[in-house]
Amino acid sequence: MPAPKADSPACQLSLFDAMEPVAAPPAPVAVSQGVTTVPRSAAPAAPTPSADYRHPQADRSLRLGDCLVAYQLRRARRKTIGFVVDGDGLVVSAPRWVSFGEIEAALRDKGTWILRKLAEQRDRRRRVESARIDWAEGAGLPFLGETVILVLDPRVAGAQLNTDGQALPGVPRLTLHLGLPQQAEPAQIRDLVQSWLQRQARRVFEERCAHFAQRLGVQVRRLSLSAAQTRWGSASHDGSVRLNWRLIHFGLPVIDYVVAHELAHLREMNHSPAFWEVVRSVVPDYEQVRGSLRAEVLPPM
Repeated sequence: MPAPKADSPACQLSLFDAMEPVAAPPAPVAVSQGVTTVPRSAAPAAPTPSADYRHPQADRSLRLGDCLVAYQLRRARRKTIGFVVDGDGLVVSAPRWVSFGEIEAALRDKGTWILRKLAEQRDRRRRVESARIDWAEGAGLPFLGETVILVLDPRVAGAQLNTDGQALPGVPRLTLHLGLPQQAEPAQIRDLVQSWLQRQARRVFEERCAHFAQRLGVQVRRLSLSAAQTRWGSASHDGSVRLNWRLIHFGLPVIDYVVAHELAHLREMNHSPAFWEVVRSVVPDYEQVRGSLRAEVLPPM
């Protein structure tokens, strides 16, 4: 996302902030995927298409290479042709005065990039589906970078985390015992687990905020949990910090990066070079850690 101006009331860390910003392409074509623009000279080799791509609201189609791409065309008050590739497919936004022939020429010109992004989105959807949790006895979920196995155990109260220090290589060493009967409904299991995860998130976030606030010389006046779909966190001038509780799925280095990122905004309310130097002062390898926020796939809620 674009960096807010220095006088903005808040700065936010988007789920897309892990993407490296690059220069916009020359007019009349502006290409974007989420918040990332791709220059004309940056097109990589096209992937081998395995299937056609169809947007659920497609009203036009075009063959790019060996692949049929059905896309949604939107006419808009703008000066350029814009391409957006997301989980649904390709959306093209074009000025009302641009002909279909010009739109198709722009699509062919960016065909390599479009096919690559469509393939990446399809692969991501598959990985999201494979990460989906079956809310039942024996299911596994990520917690602080490790896998936790769910155990239904009516003898315990609430949820209790057990650690097996003698676990075999490749076998999860953590089990989460839930005070539920074997016939518990998936929704009951999900709600109990997510409530436990949110409590753990608050505990870990408070600890890490205290750690980095001292190192950065800032004060967190209020910490709250977020369930936003597009933000990992945000910080305001008044010292309020919001962190997405689903960060608890990641290992501590990723959590530390997000916490440091938001607390650095309490000194630099922007994404200027000075801001990134503040982040680097407490997380020297932040570029590498930041990549995990883009590469990792969390289980759907």
